[in-house]
Amino acid sequence: MRTFNVLITGATGSFGKKILRALLADSRVASIVAFSRDELKQFVLQNALGNSEKITWVLGDIRDSDSLTRAARGMSVIIHAAALKQVVACERNPLEAVKTNVLGASNVIEAALQNKVEKVISLSTDKAVSPVNLYGATKLCAEKLITAADIGVNHSHTRFATVRWGNVLGSRGSVVPYLLKMKSEGYLPITDIRMTRFWITLEQAVAFVLCAIDIMQGGEVFVPKVSSMKIVDMARALAPEAELRVIGIRPGEKIHEVLITKDEARHCLEFDEGFIIYSELTPRFEYPALNVRPVKEDWEYNSGANDRWLSNQDLLDLVAKTSIEPF
Repeated sequence: MRTFNVLITGATGSFGKKILRALLADSRVASIVAFSRDELKQFVLQNALGNSEKITWVLGDIRDSDSLTRAARGMSVIIHAAALKQVVACERNPLEAVKTNVLGASNVIEAALQNKVEKVISLSTDKAVSPVNLYGATKLCAEKLITAADIGVNHSHTRFATVRWGNVLGSRGSVVPYLLKMKSEGYLPITDIRMTRFWITLEQAVAFVLCAIDIMQGGEVFVPKVSSMKIVDMARALAPEAELRVIGIRPGEKIHEVLITKDEARHCLEFDEGFIIYSELTPRFEYPALNVRPVKEDWEYNSGANDRWLSNQDLLDLVAKTSIEPF
């Protein structure tokens, strides 16, 4: 059986920690490089994982091309999860967001090419679709960089692809830990009662990324099939006794999020677990192991018009078995 060496950027984030555990349990993975810039988080996570010899802990910043290139030596796969993700923080610190989310993605590409890494999978967000805030705009740029890297190296050793999803349930800084924190105040602030969001658990996110790594041909954007929920219903489920106060939409927010636009649907394939948006600049690939079919014309994957919805009980069941990061 062939084994792989995997580099994870942003390894101490919510997703990074979860996929680290999954990779440790995968017999195909020979070694892991956990790359992040926070020494305390690395120390805590290293001890939590039992100081596994399978993991090499590397302090570094994706803004530093040299350190990233050194960390990628001998790697078969790069999972690029490092990013600045807070919408308001990115609005207030635009150059920092560009340096990390755009130039950082460029550094990942160069590190992969220089080291002849076989596969690179980059994580994106629904906010990259028709972005209305800087965070989404930087992630759209990162998506385009990753796709262009694959198109520009058609005869290269390296394949590039992106996974795009919605809000991760229970991740640090997301709305669930925020609402749970505010529950003790006796009221919950709601931006707009119409607002909906896509939701995915960390376990679902990890499984989908591993699936994408297995099936990617190069240049795709993979989107999982996920459920929607109204923010107001989420608040009522988590704190039924709390007062709901409508405070208005914050800068850079949408009423509904979109994961696939009508324009992208023209070059989009559906399979059982999700969707594949393939580049219009390359030939359409075949996926013999999947039951792929084109999506309908003029279709849009919109959180307000989804055919999958979380009930209040679904949410409570997920929260009960999900490790919720503190807000």
